[in-house]
Amino acid sequence: MDSQIRNFGFHIISLVAIFMIVIQHSSSTAVDASEEEQLEAVVEGAENHLAYPGRSYGIGDLGTMEDDPWLMVGKKGNQFVVNDQPFYVNGFNTYWLMVFAADESTRGKVTDVFKQASLVGLTVCRTWAFNDGQWRALQKTPSVYDEVVFKALDFVVSEAKKYNIRLILSLANNWDAYGGKAQYVKWGKAAGLNLTSDDDFFSDPTLRSYYKAHVKTVLNRVNTVTNITYKDDPTIFAWELMNEPRCTSDPSGNKLQSWIQEMAVYVKSMDPKHLVEIGLEGFYGPSTPDKVQFNPNTYAQQVGTDFIRNHQVLGVDFASVHIYADSWISQSISDAHLQFTKSWMEAHIEDAEKYLGMPVVFAEFGVSTKDPGYNSSYRDTLLTTVYTTLLNSTKKGGSGGGSLLWQIFPEGTDYMDDGYAIFLSKSTSATKIITLQSARLSTFNSKCSWKCRWGCKKHAWETLLYSDEL
Repeated sequence: MDSQIRNFGFHIISLVAIFMIVIQHSSSTAVDASEEEQLEAVVEGAENHLAYPGRSYGIGDLGTMEDDPWLMVGKKGNQFVVNDQPFYVNGFNTYWLMVFAADESTRGKVTDVFKQASLVGLTVCRTWAFNDGQWRALQKTPSVYDEVVFKALDFVVSEAKKYNIRLILSLANNWDAYGGKAQYVKWGKAAGLNLTSDDDFFSDPTLRSYYKAHVKTVLNRVNTVTNITYKDDPTIFAWELMNEPRCTSDPSGNKLQSWIQEMAVYVKSMDPKHLVEIGLEGFYGPSTPDKVQFNPNTYAQQVGTDFIRNHQVLGVDFASVHIYADSWISQSISDAHLQFTKSWMEAHIEDAEKYLGMPVVFAEFGVSTKDPGYNSSYRDTLLTTVYTTLLNSTKKGGSGGGSLLWQIFPEGTDYMDDGYAIFLSKSTSATKIITLQSARLSTFNSKCSWKCRWGCKKHAWETLLYSDEL
């Protein structure tokens, strides 16, 4: 264990120790022996997990001393729930898990990232369940699959469960990476279709049938590791229709809207148990001209997406938003990025409450180390801004359902870093912020397993957890 991991372990143990002190001073009644043992077990568990990383729990277990049954995540109004209890997302993206799992020499990195994420209390991972016609393709041609790669995805799902991490599985890409809609258009042209744009993916009946066939195959896949059909597996948090769909050939948004309507209902008809989201970036469109002021630039309202209208579709359970001020506003780091991030989030949380009646997840956010003016202090401030904005919603029972960092990588994958990667063992200050957010959210996620002498499940931790000094 290197010194950075050890130092981070001391941070975790110190946080737990502070929790114990606060709890002890919050009541004149002494904690009985069994409760004291449970508290000590939390400290010992965190310490042992650092020393023996094969253990599958971490800071996320602070909220509950008992193992909850592994049940499907659902939705009640504008809140996520598991077993009728609130569930708030503190998660991350690692898109390449399936491809890495397909090669024995890199498969261990899948386990590594889940271990490290679990250690700091991250609960949801978003990753690709597609790779179309490319190197190590899952779908080599329409409805023709590489079983080795499919078994790799089986491994990813089974490994996530081992570390109590749920998955958002994205089913296609707007962009060329890993095939994307461009690959579907190539397949269509090879079949003799008269296609003129990659956006024909959204409108051509044959290409729609290709996509639906892929959805059907993935949802009905029986995992070769767990023997559980994907559409029955609670490890899967949600299905994402597409990563960042855009349809620039139709700024009115009608073409994309029609595709979303068809595909959301199609997924739900096959799998009514799981949640469904679109995968949008969150740009406001023609249906809400009073909202386009919140867009990062004028181009954003011309890409064929329409945040409120798109999410009012039957079958869509929660809203998705991405945050990339350094791509959308200007690459050079400035305070304007933080101001935009806060107003962007608050606008979407308000819309999710007033117009949609559903949770909203900020499914990608981050900052690139390659940006002019970047420093780790700015990244820490961005993390804090996102997390604080979400907590302000959470404390009021609002629609802020959680966030997913772009992105968490384990050691030895630096060559995959696009500038946005966070390596938990190296980024000490960022890791502390992530861990504290997990601890805060665990007070909302837990059912308070101890006999609560402090009035509610948040009990005496609340003063500490919402202190601006931490």
